[in-house]
Amino acid sequence: MKTFPFRTPFRTPFRTVALLALLPLVPVLAGCGRSGGLASAGATATASGPVHLWPDRQGAAVPPADPGGAPPEYVQGIPPVPDQNVHAVDPVALVQAELRAHPNADVGADGMPPETAAAIRGCGQEGAERAACPVLTPYYRDLTGNEADELIVGIEFPDKMMSVRVYTADADGRLNRIMATTQTVVSVELAGRDVILRVPSGNNGYELITAWSWDEKQRTMLPTREQIVRVPGNPQTPVGPSPGLVPGTGTSP
Repeated sequence: MKTFPFRTPFRTPFRTVALLALLPLVPVLAGCGRSGGLASAGATATASGPVHLWPDRQGAAVPPADPGGAPPEYVQGIPPVPDQNVHAVDPVALVQAELRAHPNADVGADGMPPETAAAIRGCGQEGAERAACPVLTPYYRDLTGNEADELIVGIEFPDKMMSVRVYTADADGRLNRIMATTQTVVSVELAGRDVILRVPSGNNGYELITAWSWDEKQRTMLPTREQIVRVPGNPQTPVGPSPGLVPGTGTSP
């Protein structure tokens, strides 16, 4: 009688186990090319970095740039405000105090036009029309990150020019002017902690957008970003402010 060596009935050779494990995958792999299955996206484009042209050429020496913003200046003739609350400040009285502190501000080509200075001095006087006052309705926004609002003032100049000024109150309540620029302005916007000015560029049909931001080191607002953009449609059509801004608040309703 022929005998066979004893084997454990539960022991399956390794090759048999591997083959059985692969069998359920055969239908899946067979359907990869069908609709809804995996498909190749093609060859991946080779990434290319910037190429430095004429690397042997010695470039021009670039001196450090002027920060470009007006130096901070405390306003004389305005009493300190409690709790850094600039909402309590009368913007007309503030601008009038600056004129008194700088009596020659309306003299010279770079100063305030004499007719604008005269109109500011007449703001609020008996019989004066409010519409004739060139100091516009103020806006408020925390631009410095000190968890207190800053005061944003606009002054209309002739020929669509405008002076945009920003004031903050220090811990002692003293008002400090941290931004002052005069330009031919298309529009002024607030975006986050930035004051955005849109002005005509030197090219027809384009505008220059400048973002003014708080600089902790200089302790003033500086023009930090600039961009030239094409004006859609009529280049003479002003671009309105960002929707949702409420005059006198600088915040969304």
